[in-house]
Amino acid sequence: MTSAFEVIRRITNATPAPAADERCDMCDEPIGGDHPHVVNMEGRTLMCVCRGCYLLFTDRDATLRYRAVPDRFLSFPDDTITAVDWDALEIPVNLAFVFRNSALGRMVAFYPGPAGAIESDLSLTAWRSLVERRPVLDDLADDVEALLIRLPDRTDHARTGGPATEVLLLPIDVCYEFVAQVRLRWRGFDGGSDVKAYVDEFFTAMTARARPAGAR
Repeated sequence: MTSAFEVIRRITNATPAPAADERCDMCDEPIGGDHPHVVNMEGRTLMCVCRGCYLLFTDRDATLRYRAVPDRFLSFPDDTITAVDWDALEIPVNLAFVFRNSALGRMVAFYPGPAGAIESDLSLTAWRSLVERRPVLDDLADDVEALLIRLPDRTDHARTGGPATEVLLLPIDVCYEFVAQVRLRWRGFDGGSDVKAYVDEFFTAMTARARPAGAR
């Protein structure tokens, strides 16, 4: 069986670099630098496509060989995750993203590091308990959307259920790009000041772009 790590490594490594003369991977039409993506569900790779080809694969309920990556950015100001919730998930760091991998039939978690995306064990029991209490967090399109989650710096108060995490629902290609940028900036044991600054800037930009979950 294909592991979750192999899936994300192939997708991350296969993300094409932008090119001025880039063409659609399906129909070979010219596309600009700001173009949509689809996931090849068999090869588990991202493909750069034109708008016409993208629209063929937007039905999230259909069984398709390709699946369009949605352009959806959500924040969760009223449905957050506490430090106690986070500890129950058994993710060893304070920053990770989770998504539902349809090939494996379960949620998977990854966090960025000097080697790229690192797979983390995820307590599926704790995750099910979390989304039962906060079902809005479970509205993820399989394979193509992820929850990017950052816990504040730990304090004794936070460990008793104090400050909540930052939670964003993002397109999966945005998460892969985030991991790639963290990897490029990583220095030393903990990433260094460049990584910390980039992560802060990224969350600020994505939060500004996101629509609060439940807002019309």
